[in-house]
Amino acid sequence: MSADTALIVIDAQESFRHRPYFHEDGVAAYVERQQALVDGAKAQGIPVVQIFHVEDQGPFSEASGFVTTLAPLHIEPDAVFRKRRHSALVGSGLDVWLIRNGIRRVIISGIRTEQCCETTTRHASDLGFAVDYVGEAMLTFRMTDATGRVWEPAEIRARTELVLSGRFARIATADEALALPRRAAA
Repeated sequence: MSADTALIVIDAQESFRHRPYFHEDGVAAYVERQQALVDGAKAQGIPVVQIFHVEDQGPFSEASGFVTTLAPLHIEPDAVFRKRRHSALVGSGLDVWLIRNGIRRVIISGIRTEQCCETTTRHASDLGFAVDYVGEAMLTFRMTDATGRVWEPAEIRARTELVLSGRFARIATADEALALPRRAAA
Protein backbone atom coordinates (compact mmCIF):
# COMPACT_ATOMS: atom_id res chain seq x y z
CA MET A 1 0.00 0.00 0.00
CA SER A 2 1.21 3.45 -0.78
CA ALA A 3 2.79 5.46 2.02
CA ASP A 4 0.81 8.46 0.81
CA THR A 5 -2.50 7.12 2.18
CA ALA A 6 -4.31 7.80 5.48
CA LEU A 7 -7.50 6.39 6.97
CA ILE A 8 -9.73 9.07 8.47
CA VAL A 9 -12.29 7.93 11.07
CA ILE A 10 -14.78 10.76 11.51
CA ASP A 11 -16.88 11.29 14.65
CA ALA A 12 -17.08 7.62 15.72
CA GLN A 13 -17.92 8.79 19.21
CA GLU A 14 -20.20 8.07 22.16
CA SER A 15 -21.79 11.52 21.83
CA PHE A 16 -24.26 10.12 19.28
CA ARG A 17 -25.75 7.67 21.78
CA HIS A 18 -27.03 10.73 23.65
CA ARG A 19 -28.90 12.31 20.74
CA PRO A 20 -32.66 11.73 20.36
CA TYR A 21 -32.30 10.33 16.81
CA PHE A 22 -29.74 7.66 17.81
CA HIS A 23 -30.89 4.12 17.16
CA GLU A 24 -28.95 0.86 17.54
CA ASP A 25 -30.13 -0.40 14.12
CA GLY A 26 -27.07 -0.81 11.97
CA VAL A 27 -24.56 -0.10 14.73
CA ALA A 28 -23.23 -3.69 14.95
CA ALA A 29 -22.68 -3.91 11.18
CA TYR A 30 -21.04 -0.49 11.16
CA VAL A 31 -18.72 -1.36 14.06
CA GLU A 32 -17.69 -4.63 12.38
CA ARG A 33 -16.75 -2.90 9.08
CA GLN A 34 -15.17 0.11 10.77
CA GLN A 35 -13.04 -2.11 12.98
CA ALA A 36 -11.99 -4.23 9.97
CA LEU A 37 -10.96 -1.05 8.15
CA VAL A 38 -8.99 0.27 11.14
CA ASP A 39 -7.31 -3.09 11.75
CA GLY A 40 -6.50 -3.51 8.07
CA ALA A 41 -5.00 -0.03 7.84
CA LYS A 42 -2.86 -0.65 10.92
CA ALA A 43 -1.66 -4.00 9.53
CA GLN A 44 -0.54 -2.26 6.33
CA GLY A 45 1.13 0.66 8.06
CA ILE A 46 -1.49 3.16 6.91
CA PRO A 47 -1.83 5.94 9.48
CA VAL A 48 -5.21 6.08 11.22
CA VAL A 49 -6.48 9.57 11.97
CA GLN A 50 -9.34 9.95 14.45
CA ILE A 51 -11.60 12.99 14.31
CA PHE A 52 -13.91 14.04 17.16
CA HIS A 53 -16.68 16.59 16.76
CA VAL A 54 -16.86 19.02 19.69
CA GLU A 55 -19.35 21.67 20.72
CA ASP A 56 -19.57 24.01 23.71
CA GLN A 57 -22.56 22.27 25.32
CA GLY A 58 -24.44 18.99 25.22
CA PRO A 59 -23.19 15.48 24.46
CA PHE A 60 -20.55 16.78 22.03
CA SER A 61 -18.92 18.99 24.66
CA GLU A 62 -15.65 17.82 26.19
CA ALA A 63 -17.23 18.31 29.63
CA SER A 64 -19.94 15.72 28.83
CA GLY A 65 -17.44 12.88 28.92
CA PHE A 66 -18.96 11.46 25.70
CA VAL A 67 -16.27 12.69 23.30
CA THR A 68 -14.71 9.24 23.34
CA THR A 69 -14.54 6.39 20.84
CA LEU A 70 -17.88 4.70 20.17
CA ALA A 71 -17.94 1.39 22.02
CA PRO A 72 -16.97 -1.28 21.23
CA LEU A 73 -14.62 0.15 18.58
CA HIS A 74 -10.94 -0.01 19.43
CA ILE A 75 -8.85 2.63 17.67
CA GLU A 76 -5.21 3.42 18.36
CA PRO A 77 -4.91 6.53 16.20
CA ASP A 78 -1.68 7.92 14.82
CA ALA A 79 -3.18 11.40 15.12
CA VAL A 80 -6.31 12.88 16.74
CA PHE A 81 -8.07 16.09 15.74
CA ARG A 82 -11.10 17.91 17.07
CA LYS A 83 -13.43 19.80 14.79
CA ARG A 84 -16.31 22.22 15.18
CA ARG A 85 -17.52 22.16 11.57
CA HIS A 86 -18.90 19.47 9.29
CA SER A 87 -15.68 19.15 7.30
CA ALA A 88 -12.82 17.62 9.25
CA LEU A 89 -10.58 19.84 7.13
CA VAL A 90 -11.87 23.15 8.53
CA GLY A 91 -10.05 24.57 11.53
CA SER A 92 -8.88 21.25 12.95
CA GLY A 93 -5.31 21.18 11.67
CA LEU A 94 -5.98 17.96 9.74
CA ASP A 95 -5.16 19.60 6.41
CA VAL A 96 -1.74 20.68 7.66
CA TRP A 97 -1.03 17.22 9.10
CA LEU A 98 -1.95 15.52 5.81
CA ILE A 99 0.34 17.79 3.80
CA ARG A 100 3.24 17.53 6.26
CA ASN A 101 3.00 13.74 6.17
CA GLY A 102 2.89 13.52 2.37
CA ILE A 103 -0.66 12.17 2.28
CA ARG A 104 -2.27 12.39 -1.14
CA ARG A 105 -5.02 9.77 -0.74
CA VAL A 106 -7.57 9.53 2.07
CA ILE A 107 -9.95 6.75 3.01
CA ILE A 108 -13.08 8.23 4.61
CA SER A 109 -15.19 6.40 7.22
CA GLY A 110 -17.19 7.19 10.36
CA ILE A 111 -20.44 8.88 11.44
CA ARG A 112 -22.67 10.44 9.81
CA THR A 113 -22.71 9.25 6.21
CA GLU A 114 -24.43 12.28 4.65
CA GLN A 115 -23.10 14.94 6.94
CA CYS A 116 -19.51 15.06 8.18
CA CYS A 117 -18.32 12.11 6.07
CA GLU A 118 -19.81 13.49 2.85
CA THR A 119 -18.70 17.06 3.58
CA THR A 120 -15.13 15.98 4.36
CA THR A 121 -15.09 13.87 1.18
CA ARG A 122 -16.13 16.79 -1.01
CA HIS A 123 -13.67 19.13 0.70
CA ALA A 124 -10.78 16.65 0.39
CA SER A 125 -11.53 16.16 -3.29
CA ASP A 126 -11.65 19.90 -3.88
CA LEU A 127 -8.25 20.20 -2.19
CA GLY A 128 -6.81 17.66 -4.64
CA PHE A 129 -6.74 14.51 -2.52
CA ALA A 130 -7.75 11.18 -4.03
CA VAL A 131 -10.63 9.92 -1.90
CA ASP A 132 -12.04 6.47 -1.19
CA TYR A 133 -15.48 6.73 0.42
CA VAL A 134 -16.23 3.55 2.39
CA GLY A 135 -19.99 3.63 2.94
CA GLU A 136 -20.10 0.26 4.65
CA ALA A 137 -17.81 1.70 7.34
CA MET A 138 -20.18 4.59 7.99
CA LEU A 139 -23.26 5.02 10.11
CA THR A 140 -26.24 7.32 9.91
CA PHE A 141 -29.77 7.46 11.25
CA ARG A 142 -33.33 7.88 9.97
CA MET A 143 -34.19 11.39 8.85
CA THR A 144 -37.52 13.05 8.09
CA ASP A 145 -37.68 15.60 5.28
CA ALA A 146 -39.88 18.72 5.04
CA THR A 147 -42.74 16.72 3.46
CA GLY A 148 -42.77 14.22 6.34
CA ARG A 149 -41.10 11.42 4.36
CA VAL A 150 -38.85 9.25 6.50
CA TRP A 151 -35.55 8.36 4.86
CA GLU A 152 -33.98 5.13 6.04
CA PRO A 153 -30.20 4.92 6.53
CA ALA A 154 -29.82 2.63 3.48
CA GLU A 155 -31.58 5.22 1.29
CA ILE A 156 -29.40 8.01 2.65
CA ARG A 157 -26.28 5.97 2.00
CA ALA A 158 -27.37 5.15 -1.57
CA ARG A 159 -28.14 8.80 -2.33
CA THR A 160 -24.86 9.96 -0.85
CA GLU A 161 -22.83 7.40 -2.77
CA LEU A 162 -24.68 8.33 -5.98
CA VAL A 163 -23.74 12.01 -5.77
CA LEU A 164 -20.13 11.38 -4.71
CA SER A 165 -19.25 8.53 -7.08
CA GLY A 166 -16.83 9.50 -9.82
CA ARG A 167 -17.14 13.18 -8.99
CA PHE A 168 -15.62 13.46 -5.54
CA ALA A 169 -14.63 9.92 -4.62
CA ARG A 170 -14.29 6.32 -5.53
CA ILE A 171 -16.98 4.37 -3.68
CA ALA A 172 -15.24 1.37 -2.12
CA THR A 173 -15.77 -1.40 0.37
CA ALA A 174 -13.33 -1.63 3.26
CA ASP A 175 -11.55 -4.50 1.52
CA GLU A 176 -11.31 -2.57 -1.77
CA ALA A 177 -9.98 0.55 -0.08
CA LEU A 178 -7.23 -1.48 1.55
CA ALA A 179 -6.48 -3.83 -1.35
CA LEU A 180 -6.25 -1.57 -4.36
CA PRO A 181 -3.48 0.98 -4.34
CA ARG A 182 -4.61 4.11 -6.10
CA ARG A 183 -2.53 6.74 -7.69
CA ALA A 184 -3.07 9.94 -5.68
CA ALA A 185 -4.45 13.06 -7.34
CA ALA A 186 -1.93 15.15 -9.22
